[in-house]
Amino acid sequence: MTDKLRVGDYMTGKVITVSPDDTVMDVIKLTRETGHDGFPVTKEKKVEGYISSLDMLLCESDELVKNVMSKNLIVAHPNMEINEVARVIFRLGVSKLPVVDDKGNLVGIITNSDVIRSQIERADPQKVWKLKKTLETLHNVSITVARGEVDIDDLVPTQGKVFADELEGRIYELKKGLAEPLIVIHKPGRWLLADGHHRVVAAKRLGMQKVDAYILEIPKDIPLGMEKSSRDAGLKTLDDIQVLDYAKHPLIEITERLLMKDRKGTSPEELERRGMESD
Repeated sequence: MTDKLRVGDYMTGKVITVSPDDTVMDVIKLTRETGHDGFPVTKEKKVEGYISSLDMLLCESDELVKNVMSKNLIVAHPNMEINEVARVIFRLGVSKLPVVDDKGNLVGIITNSDVIRSQIERADPQKVWKLKKTLETLHNVSITVARGEVDIDDLVPTQGKVFADELEGRIYELKKGLAEPLIVIHKPGRWLLADGHHRVVAAKRLGMQKVDAYILEIPKDIPLGMEKSSRDAGLKTLDDIQVLDYAKHPLIEITERLLMKDRKGTSPEELERRGMESD
């Protein structure tokens, strides 16, 4: 769990490429079909360049890709740390980097969205270790942590409500491949969902049967506080979770509150403060 995150874990393996002998019009058509704003240029799996929408500006439509593509490329390696590639992307001001293996063959592409996804998913281990330590201290028990898939239908929720707007966001994330793990407590005969209720309800709505999770293994059937709260609230399966479609998730409320504040204009005091900061 403490291993460093690598490019190979988050890159997209199936990459759409173009040939040096394609024309600008070929790439424009591909851009319309895929929505991508740039493509690695390859010949026999070797990366020879990269062509973006900017490279094609003011070019004739029958111009060959090899004449307008960028040849001075920075590429990543699958074993490169995510933090390192994040620095490279930030410094170069680009949105993606081709990923090549030791032989120089294209094996994937890593984007700024992949980097963001990796940072969201890595936030969970901190929660895991904090919960592990808390449970061990409270119940004087040794807990092991494993990573694996859990069956959604086996999970007993410990939270009775989720927000509809946040649920829509989680469905979108899952469709885009954001596999933020759940945190599950496994004790004899029971699987308690400790964290990730929006995620798992979203997964269920998408028809998924199993979800990636950090699993805290408790060897004894000790009574847990969250288990009692769940039982008192009548929570037995995920179907018992209520979806609140009339209330907004706190994160959405904060966002809208900030936007409304911005719409009302900025006070003279705030402008002065910003001015001093800019100095």
